[in-house]
Amino acid sequence: TKLILLDSLLQERKMRGIVFVCLLSLGLGDKPTKLQIGVKKRVENCDVRSKKGDTLHMHYTGTLQDGTEFDSSIPRGEPLKFTLGAGQVIKGWDQGLLNMCAGEKRKLVIPPELGYGSSGAPPKIPGDSVLVFEVELVKIDRKGGEL
Repeated sequence: TKLILLDSLLQERKMRGIVFVCLLSLGLGDKPTKLQIGVKKRVENCDVRSKKGDTLHMHYTGTLQDGTEFDSSIPRGEPLKFTLGAGQVIKGWDQGLLNMCAGEKRKLVIPPELGYGSSGAPPKIPGDSVLVFEVELVKIDRKGGEL
């Protein structure tokens, strides 16, 4: 019976390894748990950085972790306009777009908790999806004048 138990334990571990490899190959085994911010293009001599309360004009392309595009402002030719920190966009944007300069480009990798969570945004974004955004800050409007 010890030999049978040992054999079943090895089979179980082998299956776990196979499942893990399958999850990794699908991009599901390495879900980030924190917001990841990568600066793709810096701006020289930046005097004004985005802060909570600013109205931002953003160009963006959003993809799932496997590269499937679900939305982009680029084909529309019109940047998305919203107030930073006001809950008008997902939390990953409210956090990941702070301290940006007009003309700066970033890549945001957003865990589900800071995106659309377990419910997703059907039909294009399944529940528990990691979101990847390539963003460009086109313009900052601040109360008291355009910047």
